[in-house]
Amino acid sequence: MLYGMDDDSTSQRIHVPKTSEIVADKIRAQIIRGELNEGDSLPPEGQLMDSLGISRPTLREAFRILEAEGLISVVRGSRTGAKVHKPSVELVSRYAGYVLESQGTTIFDLYQARLAIEPSVVRWLATDKGAGATVRLRNLLADMERMLDEDRHDDFIDHVEHFHQTLVASTGLKTLTFMSRMLLNLAGKHQSGYQKRHPRTREFRLKAHRAGLRSYQKVVDLIEAGRVEDAVAHWRLHLHNANATWTSDGEGQRVVESLGS
Repeated sequence: MLYGMDDDSTSQRIHVPKTSEIVADKIRAQIIRGELNEGDSLPPEGQLMDSLGISRPTLREAFRILEAEGLISVVRGSRTGAKVHKPSVELVSRYAGYVLESQGTTIFDLYQARLAIEPSVVRWLATDKGAGATVRLRNLLADMERMLDEDRHDDFIDHVEHFHQTLVASTGLKTLTFMSRMLLNLAGKHQSGYQKRHPRTREFRLKAHRAGLRSYQKVVDLIEAGRVEDAVAHWRLHLHNANATWTSDGEGQRVVESLGS
């Protein structure tokens, strides 16, 4: 027996990576570091095999690893190399959706998580009176107002999620922004289904969208005025009301649907 190892050591054997895993690690690192960008093509298989000194089965196994991670797409029979894809929030959201669905996570639970994030973001921003970060929000709200004036309600709905994303991104905190985008992505899938299951009249939608726009404008006004507690209270109420809408008619008890319906 080796010194310092007990009888359970056989269950802790060192994993020696396969050549395909090493190749996948090398290409993955190039993508993450930005040496390979979205839409770039990897060299043809033959060229990669020669430069890396590996067999075709080994290369294709590496490709399967990267394809499963969403980092490349391989078109069978194509004369060009595999296409590169940067890591995306959408991909992570999809996998997170699988986990949440497998745990029986409800739509109500999903919206409560958003309620835990955004009021804190508003407090952060209002404490510094926006610190110049609200310019993008103002420009976005102007665009959204034009969409309503031009009766472009579907575009407006798409930009509601963009407003929430921009609000959180205004903090400059990448981790928080990533978490928020993941939640918004999952909530957006639910909202799309909700609107199909519960269609509203044009007049109802117009009234709701105008009220929503006024609420977005108010929170930006309060942030820029440095009225911290008022801004937080307003945005918490806004989210409570929005959550009540999206979880009404039994929707809150639905389980997160990662695979669609």
